[in-house]
Amino acid sequence: MIIYEDASFYVEQEESEIPWLKIFTKEPYKELGDIPLGLRKKLWETYDLIEYEMQHYYNPDKINMASFANILPRVHIHVMARFKEDSYFPNPMWGEKQRDSKLQLADQDAFHKRVFNALTQKHN
Repeated sequence: MIIYEDASFYVEQEESEIPWLKIFTKEPYKELGDIPLGLRKKLWETYDLIEYEMQHYYNPDKINMASFANILPRVHIHVMARFKEDSYFPNPMWGEKQRDSKLQLADQDAFHKRVFNALTQKHN
């Protein structure tokens, strides 16, 4: 589900037990260094805003960021709020499940609205 979009990139939700957003450039750049400098700056500003909103809304134990792009060879950044009680912690979400989790998290739709509003204010 896309929660924010403009002419140069979009932010979508990854279905998961944890808050997890992905930032994609609209143009299919293969590497971060391929992105024009102005757009690269906007991408990092977007990451900073999402990280800030995750920290202040969910109060996670850690924010994880990843950009592998091996399977989908185009720039995209994963931003994940991690909790000691999530099913995979301390392993990556792609790793081995450690336990069954029963996280009780704040409303996801309200978080998405916060991110949308922050990005709209920053980029418009």
